[in-house]
Amino acid sequence: MAGHSHWAGIKHKKGKADKQRSKIFSKLSKEITVAAKLGDKDPAMNPRLRSAMQAARSANMPKDNIERAIDKSSVNTGSNFENLRYEGFGPEKVAIIVETLTDNKNRTASNIRTIFQKAGGSLGTQGSASHNFNQMGVIKVNKDEISEEEILELAIEAGADECVSKDNIYEIQCSVNEIYNVKKNLEKKIDNFVSTEIEWIPINSINVSNEHQEKLIEFFEILEDDDDVQNIFSNVELRTN
Repeated sequence: MAGHSHWAGIKHKKGKADKQRSKIFSKLSKEITVAAKLGDKDPAMNPRLRSAMQAARSANMPKDNIERAIDKSSVNTGSNFENLRYEGFGPEKVAIIVETLTDNKNRTASNIRTIFQKAGGSLGTQGSASHNFNQMGVIKVNKDEISEEEILELAIEAGADECVSKDNIYEIQCSVNEIYNVKKNLEKKIDNFVSTEIEWIPINSINVSNEHQEKLIEFFEILEDDDDVQNIFSNVELRTN
């Protein structure tokens, strides 16, 4: 699961690909199950489920896994998952927002707090870190899907605030309340999406030294290894070289 402005693109270290794929599939499955449980099991009628399934396909998750996750929403009636947000400061006083999906908030809070403390960081109250970010709807489309000229025109017509070109993707940004309306308009010409998420975009990014970057990457990896963590956002600008 990729948070804005953190370590996508440099987190795939040697020997970790299979482990990460399994972890990503597990988190995507959980989101699909919860989305199907809370809404219609038909993705055409359930934007959250449709987005979760599109993200799963972008991650090359097998169709059988997606179908099992949807089926699980009918069977797994005993578990009530909650979306919870934790805020704090990691190594080098970097502002961090951690989004979780959990059926046991005491376990999750304890785990997240321990990870922060071991890294020399600290958890804060809600609002302690988020004032460093703007919450936006972010829709990502692979550049193979559409030309830059077409996506810019389409994004304006769809009611988006901004369209940014990044590496292999276009990132369409809009207000949180409009994300599914914008997405619906984009779907008229685009079939495949990388992801559709509410993201925390830093107002100002900070830079750290190479030594401190390594420490932060290790911290992010430990956080993301926690089964309850769905997304991590930070205001640090990480270099890929």
